[in-house]
Amino acid sequence: MKLTADRLDRISASLTIAMTSKARALKAAGRDIIGLSSGEPDFDTPRNVKDAAIAAIERGETKYTDVSGTPKLRQAICDRFKLDHGLDFKPEEIIVSTGGKQVIFDALLATINPGDEAIIPAPCWVSYPDIVELAEGKPVIVACDQNSGFKLRPEQLEAAITPKTKWFLLNNPCNPTGAAYSAEELKQLTDVLLRHPDVWVFTDDIYEKLSYDGFKPATILEVEPRLRDRTVTMNGCSKAYAMTGWRIGYAAAPSHLIKQMDKLQSQSTSNTSSVSQAAAVEALTGPQDTIDVMRAAYKKRRDMMVEELNQAPGLYCHKPEGAFYVFPSMQGCIGKTSAGGRAITDDDSFCAALLEEEGVACVHGTAFMYPGHFRISYATSDDVLKEACVRIRRFCSGLK
Repeated sequence: MKLTADRLDRISASLTIAMTSKARALKAAGRDIIGLSSGEPDFDTPRNVKDAAIAAIERGETKYTDVSGTPKLRQAICDRFKLDHGLDFKPEEIIVSTGGKQVIFDALLATINPGDEAIIPAPCWVSYPDIVELAEGKPVIVACDQNSGFKLRPEQLEAAITPKTKWFLLNNPCNPTGAAYSAEELKQLTDVLLRHPDVWVFTDDIYEKLSYDGFKPATILEVEPRLRDRTVTMNGCSKAYAMTGWRIGYAAAPSHLIKQMDKLQSQSTSNTSSVSQAAAVEALTGPQDTIDVMRAAYKKRRDMMVEELNQAPGLYCHKPEGAFYVFPSMQGCIGKTSAGGRAITDDDSFCAALLEEEGVACVHGTAFMYPGHFRISYATSDDVLKEACVRIRRFCSGLK
């Protein structure tokens, strides 16, 4: 009898985590490795947030909480939505989960029936299609080309919608491209969605505070309040507050869906860490100046990476509006052979050769449903990034 469930045959392990783990293993074995595969801020969690967690421990706040989160945190999330986007939510319309990924699991597994479709613009985060597959749904991948800034056009959304469409998933700003949608760009998409009342919207805004050059990403309900009764607005503390390990994701949605997500979560993880929740209250309600510090550093790194990568033979790097990734094309390298004798046939072989020969770990574009490119995280120090660029340019220059 087969041990594993058939549903696991439909998915693969997270390829970003796999590459990060491989880079760590090589480094532990003594290799000189520069890891640019992890979507994790290199900044420390702000001091006030750590102090809030310590104080919560001292107060004995180490017990179970409500599955959907403490009343104090859910109210803080409501206040944050109001302050940032003018959106009014009640605590019963909020759920707190163990990271943003669990929010997505909760929402999709609570709603998708076998055969339901979920529209996903690509390039996309590696986990979206697999979570849809685990829910026995069908991911509908819509390629968004570089000439459009890797953004979905309204006519593409319209063409992808069928009677089986249950969800439209949007990541804004986007992992892996950093592409971000303005209010005007989102309005074109929401106009399409208004014509299809059975399609639900999931907007993943986890990178919303990390945008540059005065660009301010909008969120769906800010642009079109009439979609409120069928929209899940997700966010979290991982990226903006450098709290990846604290595992705090959250979402606002109609209360009837929140109840179903709560039911599902009650039979999986139950509540997320009580101490992390106390820290999240401080992150959301306390001083926000550390975000400005991180944003300024990321902008500097982004500009440097785009300039350096565009000098590498065979690469072209689009300048993103947000997040902390660049997603350069390596199509000019296909068909060549590396200095170490490795054939470059696609983005996977390019990243494998780059890791083996120069010790630079990136993630190939096929992992993000968009071949011919690769993702670099610039959430690491300037010096490390400069050395990485030297190695990447040397690798590309050595291709024959």
